[in-house]
Amino acid sequence: MSEPEQTVFPYGAWPSPLTPDAITAGTVGLGGIAVDGPDVYWLEERPSEAGRSVLVRRTPDGAVTDVTPAPSNVRTRVHEYGGRCYVVQDGTVSFSSFTDDRLYRLAPGQEPEPLTPPLDVRYADPTPDLQRQRLIVVREDHRSGDHDPGNALVAVSVGEANPEGGTVLASGADFYAAPRLSPDGTRLAWVEWDHPNMPWDDTRLMLASVEPDGSLTAPQCVAGGPGESVAEPRWSPGGVLHFVSDRSGWWNLYRLRSGVAEALYPMEAEFTRPHWVFGVAQYTFLQEEQLVCAYDQGGRTQLARLEHQDGRWVLLPLLVPFTDASSLQAMNGAVVLLAGAPDRAPCIARVTLGGEVEVLRESARFPLSADDISVPEAVEVPTEDGQFVHAFLYRPRNRRAQGPLGERPPLLVISHGGPTGATTAVLDPAVQFWTTRGFAVLDVNYSGSTGFGRAYRERLKGQWGVLDVQDCVSAAQYVAARGDADPERLAITGGSAGGYTTLCALTFHDVFAAGASHYGVSDVEALAQETHKFESRYLDSLIGPYPQDRARYEARSPIHFTGQLRRPVVFFQGLDDRVVPPNQARTMYEAVRAQGLPTALLEFPGEGHGFRRAENIRAALEGELQFYGQVFGFTPPGLSTTLEIVNVDR
Repeated sequence: MSEPEQTVFPYGAWPSPLTPDAITAGTVGLGGIAVDGPDVYWLEERPSEAGRSVLVRRTPDGAVTDVTPAPSNVRTRVHEYGGRCYVVQDGTVSFSSFTDDRLYRLAPGQEPEPLTPPLDVRYADPTPDLQRQRLIVVREDHRSGDHDPGNALVAVSVGEANPEGGTVLASGADFYAAPRLSPDGTRLAWVEWDHPNMPWDDTRLMLASVEPDGSLTAPQCVAGGPGESVAEPRWSPGGVLHFVSDRSGWWNLYRLRSGVAEALYPMEAEFTRPHWVFGVAQYTFLQEEQLVCAYDQGGRTQLARLEHQDGRWVLLPLLVPFTDASSLQAMNGAVVLLAGAPDRAPCIARVTLGGEVEVLRESARFPLSADDISVPEAVEVPTEDGQFVHAFLYRPRNRRAQGPLGERPPLLVISHGGPTGATTAVLDPAVQFWTTRGFAVLDVNYSGSTGFGRAYRERLKGQWGVLDVQDCVSAAQYVAARGDADPERLAITGGSAGGYTTLCALTFHDVFAAGASHYGVSDVEALAQETHKFESRYLDSLIGPYPQDRARYEARSPIHFTGQLRRPVVFFQGLDDRVVPPNQARTMYEAVRAQGLPTALLEFPGEGHGFRRAENIRAALEGELQFYGQVFGFTPPGLSTTLEIVNVDR
């Protein structure tokens, strides 16, 4: 079969097979995997259903059905970012409802029944205690009405009323996560930490005895403390406590034997990910001394079998077509996980020890051939101090289009959120949206990103708004100098913390010609004063203690320096955002507008920190493309959204 003929179009105006409607209609968010006997469960976030999160089940015959009926929304708001919000045992599901924050129990063939009363409390990370007919959960108590809700581990009965929303088992720490009960029900492990730490800074792994009446006694810290982040406590089938710690500078696997932490397989790799959400699961047990784990190394995730052989631990990589893996759950000598690759969108798959793969659910189906997909190049950008910044470069690709001879494409730099997070090289329709239209895309893992060890993560301490910005600037200049992008048409975009990096880059540097802030921070002082509990002291390490270092906060807030901003910028904001309040975008928009620069603000009622509804995802994608078309002088074809841009020549 002959190749289709390529037609010359201006960069940015290529006719793309990947429309926003194709993205939202064919895409669901996947996560929250659980295994219950022969059945596999997971959560689907559906843009076509206003972003509702639905629990589904797959039975051995391959049938996939919704477990939670509409309008149930299985999701938790603990720490605002949520995460693990349900547990299933013998077909009965207990879950947290996003609608009213209550816990519900759903038995097969019945309607959901509430376990907790309508109180202003939230629940996350449930663990069943079958002996005592209860759930052990993390509770976030908002009944005081202030910005500092109380956090605790509580027991919620599944057979009796819970008038107070649960019985407190452990309290006193600022935060709790990952309550995990030993197989015999006699010991409970959990992770806790206090302000001003985040869970990737200093945490404590606690262990307590569970008395016959369900109370906890003799709690003790068995790992963690100053300078150490512990995560993912998990019991082996034989009752040995395992966990992940970065005491070596890398998040590695350990087990606790006779009170001593024993490293299983020390290496310069990360065996967990930052606790932004509950329920991170990067390893699981097949047998007592046989695990399947996923570790990050050099920007790529490797899936492997880790087992004890002849007195030592051996790591045996599994040859699978994935470069990213998470949410691992053991199932009949295999593992079910969320996985993806540069040419494959995230999917739920079952992987055997022989590397055989069965895809159970795909997150996306959209009209792209292999010749339309841009596969990234891993780029290491040298820095002035002899180190490197990591990024993924996607070149424009469209089998039916090419750019004008002698021109180089515009470059869109993506700054990920967090900032303690990372980007991976998994097929993302939002990236391919740009590359199929003639943009090059540079996705940057700037200093502070995870997956490269604690030292790389801690580069950003005290430097947020400075080093992350410089890394994005340097990466864009590096790619342009190589000839892969037009240095006069560089743009930067990002959401949340990435939106802040975007605004700082446009305000304090003159490299980028335009940018887009999606629910981004413009005033870090206001953020320190207004944001939710989980992140209320985050900036202590990223910038400095507040209000002692108030001058530094002002110096790094773009809102105070709009007079220096000489570049067009567009804003997208959810009106129900509790992480970055909407007034941040509005204030910045008005200031940019007063400067006479091209700008636009698109606000979405009903959306929080991130956009979940199909119509809003479409409007944000098309609006950003239209904005760049106005700035760079091209007309994108086939747009259904008209963005109101002010300060432009008509």
